[in-house]
Amino acid sequence: MADMQLKTVTRTQGNNRALKDGTVTPQTFAFDFEEVPVLVHAFRRMVRGLEFDICEMALTTYLCAKAHGKRFTALPVFLVRDFHHGAILCNTKAGIRTPKDLEGQRVGVNRGYTVTTGVWARSILQDEHGVDLSRVTWALSGDEHVAEYRPPANVVPVEEGQDIEEMLRTGELPAAIGVKVDHPDVAPLIPDPQQAGYDALVQRGLYPINHLVVVKDDLLDAHPDLAADVFSAFAQSKELYVQRLRSDEIEDPSPADQTYRRVLEITGGDPLPYGIEPNRQVIEQLIQHAVTQKILDRAPTVAELFAPGTHDLTA
Repeated sequence: MADMQLKTVTRTQGNNRALKDGTVTPQTFAFDFEEVPVLVHAFRRMVRGLEFDICEMALTTYLCAKAHGKRFTALPVFLVRDFHHGAILCNTKAGIRTPKDLEGQRVGVNRGYTVTTGVWARSILQDEHGVDLSRVTWALSGDEHVAEYRPPANVVPVEEGQDIEEMLRTGELPAAIGVKVDHPDVAPLIPDPQQAGYDALVQRGLYPINHLVVVKDDLLDAHPDLAADVFSAFAQSKELYVQRLRSDEIEDPSPADQTYRRVLEITGGDPLPYGIEPNRQVIEQLIQHAVTQKILDRAPTVAELFAPGTHDLTA
């Protein structure tokens, strides 16, 4: 097994850099990294074709895939976290003054309804601003990674040939989630969104998870110790990164680096904890949001989402 090479996709970022450059290596296998420039394409290829042995994946994509019987299972390795108050943009001339004004409107959503950023952003509208999500029509620019998924009736595609960024610029859509638009008439719906995210962390412990790691079930079944070894390798790499964050040793920090550094300052703890127990609350939050938003028909237990060999591991 030590000679086994596993095709792996994970974006090069601070917590994975030591894996990609070979500073950290697993004990029982070797990573065979494949670079996929647009990471969401890797999610789709994994969901629809099981093209990789180990793959970074958006959390809600995984929840939806698991519900539809896809043959891979997650490890509690949470590679990307972020705050999503800034993901909701509005056209300032469209008459939207507060989030509640979105009720009765059509709101754009970048790509699919099950995109994790969209799920978290809608949860913020609901939990912090009292928006009735069922009274909004969600207009999608793409389809879902999990082809079998069927959205609720208030989720519709935009018309063929239309672009939600342009529709937001012109005001045809009063608001949209998950788009990047540089235009004088477009601004975040929630003022000072980055600070709003940090405030939510302090006030209600909201620290959203975006990405985790999945492994093919056939490999997990054939190699019972594999899950723990993959977890350990990712954890060692992450710990090197967090040490650099604590020491303020990162030159030219990315926005993600800056966010994790600020979370470290606010909480005093590891800004990227791995393992089920340190993250149980936020995982359960997202599961409930996925049920409320009609992405899942039922709420799975946290334990059934993760490989058994990792249930007691933390890093």
